[in-house]
Amino acid sequence: MALDLHHVVDGPADGPAVLFGPSLGTDLHLFDAQVAALSDRFRCVRFDLPGHGDSAPVTGDLTISELGRGALAAADAAGIGDFHYVGVSIGGAIGQWLGVHGGERVRSIAVLATAARFPNPDSWPQRAATVRADGTAAMVGSRPGTWYVETWAQRDPAGERRLLDMLRAADDESYAACCAAIGAFDIRAELGAVSVPALVVAGADDPATPPSSLHEIADAIPGARYAEVADSAHLLNYERPDEVNALLTEHLPGS
Repeated sequence: MALDLHHVVDGPADGPAVLFGPSLGTDLHLFDAQVAALSDRFRCVRFDLPGHGDSAPVTGDLTISELGRGALAAADAAGIGDFHYVGVSIGGAIGQWLGVHGGERVRSIAVLATAARFPNPDSWPQRAATVRADGTAAMVGSRPGTWYVETWAQRDPAGERRLLDMLRAADDESYAACCAAIGAFDIRAELGAVSVPALVVAGADDPATPPSSLHEIADAIPGARYAEVADSAHLLNYERPDEVNALLTEHLPGS
């Protein structure tokens, strides 16, 4: 299906563009700290997943290729041609798809807390069914320790609240549709075709996509750089913004 994803643009009109793709259950504010660090010199474009933030909801299952084409359409709507891409979790799956299929528009990719084939793929239909029956609020209790380490939540309870409010606000059917995309995703055989610079970043304490999943991506992409952020889980860019921003600054040309 064709997707019209809500997006926002920050930064100078003549700066090199960076497109940001968020994690399931979050919205574009997941990248507030990255935009604050980069928008003085980069044209930063963030989009919301379907039914998340201000993007319209969808019905039926989605695929990562549909989400990838939606990301390209968001770049078109924002008026950017070629771009660097940064994505977390399902946003990182979109980034891998763009690295393979995005052509000359994609200048580099940075994929965080993601996988070429997500662990336990058979669990995703059950998660979709749970959310369709009980709503995204049913997922809130399992996010501590998965999205972020517990010590971070103790230090930043307001930040934890903001994250969990994003999840509660997500449309149930659209969340389930994205679960289908994650469960069916498998790009392992194609990653050797990525020819742009690639940064692959793991959260050292991420149980959802552990470092081994990120090592698999980095090993498959020619010349990819692997990095690991200590004391962080799945949404490492949110809980460890300084460390992730430093990695992105090293990765993005001209920064």
